Amino acid sequence: MAHDKTPLLEIQGPLARITLRRPEVANRLELADLDALHAHVKSVNETPDVRVLLLQAEGRHFCSGFHIDAMPGVDAGALFEALTDAWEQARPVTVAALQGGVYGGATDLALACDFRLGVAACEMFVPATRLGLHFYRGGMERYVQRLGLAAAKRLLLAAETFDAPAMLAMGYLDQMHPDAAALRSAAEALCQQLAAMAPLAQAGMKRHLNAMAHGQLDRAALQADIDRCNASEDLAEGIAAWRDKRAPSFQGR
Repeated sequence: MAHDKTPLLEIQGPLARITLRRPEVANRLELADLDALHAHVKSVNETPDVRVLLLQAEGRHFCSGFHIDAMPGVDAGALFEALTDAWEQARPVTVAALQGGVYGGATDLALACDFRLGVAACEMFVPATRLGLHFYRGGMERYVQRLGLAAAKRLLLAAETFDAPAMLAMGYLDQMHPDAAALRSAAEALCQQLAAMAPLAQAGMKRHLNAMAHGQLDRAALQADIDRCNASEDLAEGIAAWRDKRAPSFQGR
């Protein structure tokens, strides 16, 4: 039987890991991979104990985007837009560990994560205009919202390649590390830090921050989440732990 190379989901307590597993083709995504990623995000969303989702990859590069030649007639943009939107809306906090090149639609998949950590060998580019391909709306919006209009034009219109220092300077990377080993250590540390936070407050603020970025804030829903946190056992625990100078133990209630 052929080895299953679709993305692997592993859940350990509050941390879920999804690993891309096609390093021989720079983790290029096939149609089956997009389906698997959708299913994994749904599974993670339905697992209340998971607070953090880490996206990582095997090999030298993070991901080279969708294999557009694999399925003639398939609307790759629509598929990627659905996936990246689902990723941005994932309930847990999401972290992408980028150990190398990030190309095409994969740049948006990583951008849809809450945090991106990379290495000095990272680079990114989107070859859409070189191919005659019009990028999809959701991705263009994320580039403009998170990187700014000027950076979005350099990335999409000029198909410019950005190295790791440029990715860090424009805010695409939150952290840059010297090599893959340092990246793994930093990603693990960040995931543990995020998993230790109060889940009600964290999930609520993630949801409303994203809504604000899209100009879609629901003020009533925001107030409801604020009121819920103010009345929560987690807030009482957080205040007690702060007073007692100990680590809090949050239960999400």
